[in-house]
Amino acid sequence: DHIHTLCNQPNISERFQRQFGRLPNDIDVNEIYKRFMPLQIAKVGEYSTLIPGALDTITALRKGGLKIGSTSGYPKEVMEKLIPLAANAGYSPDYIVASDEVPKGRPGPAQALANVIALGLDDVAACVKIDDTLPGILEGHSAGMWTVGLRFSGNFLGLTWDEYSALSSERLNSERQRIDALFAPCKSHYLIDTISELPPIINDINKRLERGESPANNRN
Repeated sequence: DHIHTLCNQPNISERFQRQFGRLPNDIDVNEIYKRFMPLQIAKVGEYSTLIPGALDTITALRKGGLKIGSTSGYPKEVMEKLIPLAANAGYSPDYIVASDEVPKGRPGPAQALANVIALGLDDVAACVKIDDTLPGILEGHSAGMWTVGLRFSGNFLGLTWDEYSALSSERLNSERQRIDALFAPCKSHYLIDTISELPPIINDINKRLERGESPANNRN
C-alpha cells in the first residue's frame, strides 16, 4: 500500500512516465515491492534497538495486569526477522499481527481487533493503541480504543535517540508544537513525548473508565 501511495504522488508518477512512457500500474507496484523486500529484511536489524525506557514501561504495565499486543506496518516476513531481535533485547509482546496477516491493514481496525480476539479481551473501550504514526492512531480510533500518540520516536521527529537527547529545551518545545500539528488531523486522545510517559496516561484512562467515559465520545 505504501509503494502504491508513493507511485500515485504526482512528482513520482510524472518521473515514472518520463522514464517509461506511461504511468505506474499494479504490476509495477508488485515488481518494486519484490525488489524492495529483500533490502528491507536485510536492513531492519540495523534499526531494531529498543528505545530507552520502553522495556521498563512494558514491565510496569504488565505488573499492572495489562496484556501487550502489537500491530506493525511491516509484513510477516520482515517481522520474522525483527521479532527474535526484540526478544533478545527483552521485549516480547503477547501477540503480534503483521500488516499482511489481515485483509486490510492500518488505518483500518483489523490488526488491532485481531489482537483483541487473540488476547481474549472483553471490551475494546478498555484497550489503548499507542503509535507514532497517523495511520496507527486512526487504527485505534477505528477499533474503538483509546489512542496515545508518541511525538519523538517516529518519523515526525526523525532523529536518533542520541540526537533527540541533545536537543535544547527550546528546540524540543518547537518540535512539540510542530508534531502536535501533524497529529492534529487524527485527534489522538493523548500525546506524549516518549513511551516512558505512558504509565500515568494508563492510570488516567482507568479513572475515566471508572467514571463511565468511553474513547468514542472523548476524541480531542
